[in-house]
Amino acid sequence: MSAPLARSLDARYYTSREIFAAELEGLLARTWQFAVHSAEIANPGDYATFEIAGENLFVIRGRDGVPRAFYNVCQHRAHELVTGTGNAKVIVCPYHAWSYELSGQLRGGPNIKSVPGFDRAEICLNELRCENFNGFLFVNLDDDAAPMDEWFPGVREELGAYVPNIDKLAPLEWVEVREACNWKVSVENYSECYHCPINHPTFAKGVIKPETYDIQPLPRGYVLRHTTECQEPEAMTYPVDLATNEHAGEYRSWFLWPMFSFQCYPGNVLNTYHWRTRDVDSCTVRRGWFSEGGAESDVIRTLARQDRETTVQEDIRLVESVHRGLKSRGYRPGPLVVDPDGGVLSEHSIATLQKWTREAIGE
Repeated sequence: MSAPLARSLDARYYTSREIFAAELEGLLARTWQFAVHSAEIANPGDYATFEIAGENLFVIRGRDGVPRAFYNVCQHRAHELVTGTGNAKVIVCPYHAWSYELSGQLRGGPNIKSVPGFDRAEICLNELRCENFNGFLFVNLDDDAAPMDEWFPGVREELGAYVPNIDKLAPLEWVEVREACNWKVSVENYSECYHCPINHPTFAKGVIKPETYDIQPLPRGYVLRHTTECQEPEAMTYPVDLATNEHAGEYRSWFLWPMFSFQCYPGNVLNTYHWRTRDVDSCTVRRGWFSEGGAESDVIRTLARQDRETTVQEDIRLVESVHRGLKSRGYRPGPLVVDPDGGVLSEHSIATLQKWTREAIGE
């Protein structure tokens, strides 16, 4: 007797406001989320704000050189402390000028010495977990979460092998795209290449060999690893020196569930995806491109522009159409194409991703 067919998630996983609210409280608040690249807060006092799971947060580099992440809220009367990016010798609340050290400890405030029993030492900004992963800073709202190396075992080392200069990299270009779809629609689209030969001709004919493409979950943790070979040198849309190192002719991607991916394009070009939820019906996708020290690179600029004008635009149309379809009363979750041998025309990676989603939501 054959095993039952694997089917896609019911539409409510993508359209239900109740499920989205539960994700903000659970899944997204208890997983590792990208904040900023460490090069973006290179000096003591450099800070950057961001939002995760509906929380306004910021990271700041301390005088000791350590980056720390805090909830962006004054402990006095709850005003937001900082906006955007910048540098601060001390953190000063715009509302009543309460000030905090870069470590988060309360430094002072107007007339607080007149308050009997007031103890500055008892007041500190609420800090959250922050880890440096090959120069990329991630945070987790769950104080009890396992370290990133347990969530994503072996990825740190593999990245170092495929991008030998990763510790010297800095952002060269960020591309931010808004998509009118649930964040899981976009993540699932990224996590299969079943659609690539049909919808991404530039990527499929000028960067990778689709017939060699496969996506497999790692034996442990929450990682989907994409692997493929590059096209023949004469077909590539940008120059690649295959003699640079043993991995120069490969494309490899590590998707760190639920909302981040490292990609190494042929030629050892590092780029990233990370997702941010906006509401149940929309998300933001940010593409990062990196070079050593953030130095200008005609090759990377050209590749980033090519990606933005082809693959990115093609994916926007796909995911927004899917999200509209999920709201149709005529949709019934279809069977996934799960080929036991894997390969580009298989959706076994989606079956894994949806299993993780069900487990996280508790259904």
